[in-house]
Amino acid sequence: MANGSRQAAWEFFGAELKRRREEAGFTQVELGARVFVSGGYIGQFEQAIRKPQLDVAQRIDSLLQSGGFFERMWRKLIDDTRYADYFAEVVELERTATKIAEFAPTLVPGLLQTAAYTRAVTLASNPFATDAHIDEKVAARMERAQILDGATRPVYWVILHEQVLRIPVGSEALMTYQLDHIAELVRQKKMLVQVLPTSAGAYPLMGRMVRLFEFEDAPPTAYTEAVYSGNLLDDPALVKRVHGAYDLLRAAALSPEASLALIESAAEDHRRCASTT
Repeated sequence: MANGSRQAAWEFFGAELKRRREEAGFTQVELGARVFVSGGYIGQFEQAIRKPQLDVAQRIDSLLQSGGFFERMWRKLIDDTRYADYFAEVVELERTATKIAEFAPTLVPGLLQTAAYTRAVTLASNPFATDAHIDEKVAARMERAQILDGATRPVYWVILHEQVLRIPVGSEALMTYQLDHIAELVRQKKMLVQVLPTSAGAYPLMGRMVRLFEFEDAPPTAYTEAVYSGNLLDDPALVKRVHGAYDLLRAAALSPEASLALIESAAEDHRRCASTT
């Protein structure tokens, strides 16, 4: 579905939510309290500024007795089967965010991955997958990365743990190309990167990836991921805590200049290893 038609459909979703809410006699605050979000969020859903999570759409259906209408619309609009159900909404947030801040403890973030790196990671998790399945996953990830090329691209700030640079995903040659790609994005000023060195020892959010989103007309959101599951955090107090932890990571990480030098040095290490094998 094209972005324009998708937005129009979300506007219809919001208009229908408002109509059914008013018919049921609820204010935005009352409906929000019953489906465990704020009244302000209900207003943002109705104006198509923000998109509800699936469980919220399901609770709205139950409360307004809409026969699953809002869940069906949600599934229709978040319809990209190339992504896991828990991640499809994150892709939508990436497309509308004005700023994305990310911490990656073990893996190059999807927006920075080369096709070869994505292929190696996908194959490692799906050793019996068909070539067509892997090609689809690679194409989807490359499509996501296009947001960094647009005129309205978000401010993108990434903190990588040093081990992300050291693990030879795929091969030494592949990692050389991957790190060269990240360094080039930095030089093109499409992103800002910091590296958290191994020497830093223990650190906030230890071992946990986290992604923070900011928007023009909506409150910030945080996303964390576990094994085959993800969690979008909307609660302002909780998002504020995650921001605080991210600030501590920034303080512990190397400067952007020193980080770029370390990325380039790690790329050379992989290049030397590749030339001797």
